[in-house]
Amino acid sequence: MFGVALLLLGSGLLGTLLALRGGIEGFATTTLGLIMSAYFVGFFAGTYWAPPLIRRIGHIRAFSMFASVASIAAIIHGLWVTPLGWAAGRVVTGICLVGLYTVIESWLNVQATPAQRGRLFALYMAVNLLALAAGQYLILFDDPSRLVLFGLVSILFSAALIPLTLTRIPQPVLETTPRLGPRQLYRIAAVGVVGAFASGVMLGGFWGMGPVMAQQLGFDTTGIAHFMSLTVIGGAALQWPLGLWSDRADRRQVLAVVSVATALITLLAALLAALMAGPGWPLLLAMLLFGGTSFSLYSISVAHTIDFVRPAEILEASSGMLLVYGIGAALGPTLAGYTMSMLGPQSLLLYFSVIAVVLASFAAWRVRHFERIATHPHPFVAMVRTTPTAMDLVGPENPERAGASPAPGAPVRAPATDVEPPSADDDDVEPGPAARSGPPGS
Repeated sequence: MFGVALLLLGSGLLGTLLALRGGIEGFATTTLGLIMSAYFVGFFAGTYWAPPLIRRIGHIRAFSMFASVASIAAIIHGLWVTPLGWAAGRVVTGICLVGLYTVIESWLNVQATPAQRGRLFALYMAVNLLALAAGQYLILFDDPSRLVLFGLVSILFSAALIPLTLTRIPQPVLETTPRLGPRQLYRIAAVGVVGAFASGVMLGGFWGMGPVMAQQLGFDTTGIAHFMSLTVIGGAALQWPLGLWSDRADRRQVLAVVSVATALITLLAALLAALMAGPGWPLLLAMLLFGGTSFSLYSISVAHTIDFVRPAEILEASSGMLLVYGIGAALGPTLAGYTMSMLGPQSLLLYFSVIAVVLASFAAWRVRHFERIATHPHPFVAMVRTTPTAMDLVGPENPERAGASPAPGAPVRAPATDVEPPSADDDDVEPGPAARSGPPGS
């Protein structure tokens, strides 16, 4: 957990720092959008390249290599201040961070007993979001136009090595798991896949271009830190209540309502930005609410999809959903940057609103035309978007689903009886009687 906190502090600082430094250097918003998209391209590639490398050389060696390369890349960002240099650095950083997350999450999975997994995942979520929010305030330590902050990111990435390299705990074995592709997932739960993609396009644009918008609206460095961190805090605060609501209703309806709320909030924020002609607390409060609704879209989408897969397929489904999110996140900053270059900084908020309206319309259309009854109901879990390995921490009921042997003395529960999902090619067809006789609450 300490290693995760150090990584997220460095990652949170680096994203905001690049946006501010790019503005200082006069990079066009379209160029900055492409640079920020490069990170998600690297993250996407890393989900394929990192696991085989970890299996080959071991967790500690792989973690050391990824942390060292990420530390070097952070410094190179400060030394090679060109669009090409930054784009290359962002790709490398994305690959390294997904490798680091995979090491940590697979290690946590092996150490946790089934009874501990739910609490461990909750703690992991808290550490992720708090560190990400705190990382925004590290921008206040020095002038973004200097090398010092890039050096601080490098120090944090290197310091993340210390907890894992000092451990005497045996290294885990990383399991090979098949993947459920986007097409298969769309046939299983169309709204879930579209929701994950829309969430990626929206939040990729926020992480990449949010600091740029705040800078262009006149926020100072402290204001930009507030702007980013309050959005993250809002996301942490509202995910659980919205998730509990989705457990008691048709998740597609919840997704539609939350998307409408996101659209209205971003329209209000755009109006505030235009009327105030500068920074202010009303806009910051609007961003707090935006974080609360927008951050929950991915989690609700994943929960909806998992409701329609067998328990043994949960990890593969979460991996496929992360892939869909990653594709959207890679496109998001580029599309957002182009929009801002054409229509000005406030248009980023309108960009969010349009995406939310499209998602709400699609979800509402599916609700209107196709009745869905979950074949394998699963409680909502607020998801982090790190690696598919994190899904193993959600709390499988038996060790087989965790891909690990039970801890000595840990109780082993009998496997739950699976109800076969509907045999239809997609979710346009209502599940048959077999699906209706599923677990209580289905």
